[in-house]
Amino acid sequence: MNRKNSLLGLLSAILFTALLFTAGTPAGAQAKPAKSAAPAHAKDTAPAKDLVDLNTATKEQLDALPGIGAVYSQKIIDGRPYRAKTDLLRKKIVPKATYDNISPLVIAKQPEKPAGKAAGKKKPS
Repeated sequence: MNRKNSLLGLLSAILFTALLFTAGTPAGAQAKPAKSAAPAHAKDTAPAKDLVDLNTATKEQLDALPGIGAVYSQKIIDGRPYRAKTDLLRKKIVPKATYDNISPLVIAKQPEKPAGKAAGKKKPS
């Protein structure tokens, strides 16, 4: 009988707690889905025009990124050019935690090639 009473008490406590959490929710309101633990992609978080280009950004633009100060912004500038933003990790410019914070905010654009020139071909001498 004691086990049955303790199980019933536990069940009552869980039900009471659930009611407390839903009491402030208006009738018919849907709970918001939890955010995924996976990092967001840059295209999902900011329009491309708002992204900071690692290859052309000024020191001030880089300083404004979360976790990037004068030292890291100078290291980013000194490490140019970047083929991809992951080069910040590959070249050991910033630590992974800092990269995870700025990754959705940055891009590594490649310079546009002049029209009519094929890459890797030289003019005959």
